[in-house]
Amino acid sequence: MKRSEINQAIREALELLENHNFALPPFAYWEPEDWQSKGKEADEIRSRALGWDVTDFGSGTFDDLGLTVVTIRNGKLDAPDNVKIYAEKMLIVKENQVTPFHFHFSKTEDIINRSGGDLLVKLYNSEKEGGFADTDVTVGCDGVERTVPAGGELVLRRGESITLIPGVYHEFRGVEGHGTVLVGEVSSCNDDNVDNRFYTELPRFPEIEEDEAPLRLLCNEYPAAE
Repeated sequence: MKRSEINQAIREALELLENHNFALPPFAYWEPEDWQSKGKEADEIRSRALGWDVTDFGSGTFDDLGLTVVTIRNGKLDAPDNVKIYAEKMLIVKENQVTPFHFHFSKTEDIINRSGGDLLVKLYNSEKEGGFADTDVTVGCDGVERTVPAGGELVLRRGESITLIPGVYHEFRGVEGHGTVLVGEVSSCNDDNVDNRFYTELPRFPEIEEDEAPLRLLCNEYPAAE
């Protein structure tokens, strides 16, 4: 993925968030040079992978298969001093931009349509071997139980949410003709390095072609504290 594509995705996300009067924590606005003066006081940001995460899942076609994420807060269960058992993210999902089928081994999450367009979510239960199960999928949506057949779809409109428990495959995209979706995620602690199981094996973070300087460092690019 080109750095220029990542920069553009971040610019678009910042504009969308500003238009919806959603302010991010200060670290989301730090420029690369700001990180040179950040010492150990910022180690929670480094170790919890807070901040920007832009990926095309190795597809080379970000607008078709990709996602822009800002991780706002996150715990780290294997840290002895961890006091946070929760995480929060904002996701920017374009029309017809797919986040591919995956489930989580331990994370339970609420996916919330905060504003913008409509979000289409497709669901399967998983088998022990990791495949799709041919069984109905039951989920909670804002306190109401809903059931769809294997591969069934739910559309989340503004204000609506879905609760996804470990082992439930989900794929989502913005519905065509309704605009980019501002999605919230509230969950238990998140570690993308070990907790994701993609139906089709895909790289979680892209290889980057440095065709211009970074607008922001991604959450896996922070320099260590001196």
